[in-house]
Amino acid sequence: MNDKVLLEKAIYFGKSAIEWKRKFTGLLPEIYKRKLYEKKNCSSIFEFAAKFGGLSNDQVRLALKLEEKFTEMPRLHEALVNGEVSINKLARVVSIATPENEVELLNMVSNLSNRAVETLVRDEKFTGLHVQTLTLNEEVRARLVELQSKGIDINELISAALNKREEEIAEEKTQPVELATSRQLRVKTKKLLTKEHGTKCSIPTCKKPSLVIHHTQTFAISHSHNPNYLAPLCKEHHEIAHAINLKVREKRTFN
Repeated sequence: MNDKVLLEKAIYFGKSAIEWKRKFTGLLPEIYKRKLYEKKNCSSIFEFAAKFGGLSNDQVRLALKLEEKFTEMPRLHEALVNGEVSINKLARVVSIATPENEVELLNMVSNLSNRAVETLVRDEKFTGLHVQTLTLNEEVRARLVELQSKGIDINELISAALNKREEEIAEEKTQPVELATSRQLRVKTKKLLTKEHGTKCSIPTCKKPSLVIHHTQTFAISHSHNPNYLAPLCKEHHEIAHAINLKVREKRTFN
């Protein structure tokens, strides 16, 4: 057996093992209810799960808890029982899952990595609750205090400076945009995005650095790097953005 065949077999069996473990885990709540583990001479569902599936007690408890939580959410309940989604992903979304959003939520998490799911849940929990603290260095603070002591309205001064900045950015974004032949962004466009969004992910609740420039208008269709439709995102929010785009495209197809 050469290296290529060996590696392919290992990957295939590894993926298969993960899939079958999910399906085994999904059956545990019903086996527990019927006490079928006793027919295999096991004293508890925990012994049964460890003996036949290699699961820890914590994993079993989590499966039983999720089955109970999803009683009124049939689609998520089905995903657990059939092993469609790992219990780790389901455990992450249980705090934001409702009968109203379960289908949409399941479609999202099925296409996301665990880290992206964590980000999605965090966004849902803290939307509207995010508070950003303001940090001023001593020099700037001292200059503002001095201006205020002279009777100058520093709020008006700062507001005017911010308005000017926004006007400059808006003006730059109205410049004509040529059709692009490459996905590579021009340096000018990158500088404009940095000027507008800084170096962090453009999602307000996210503090991670931006690593990817996302086209809110699909590049393959628009062939454009229009800065009005570009968003610097972290890896996880970029993954979420593409999952949303996929869901929208599927909805349009079926409608």
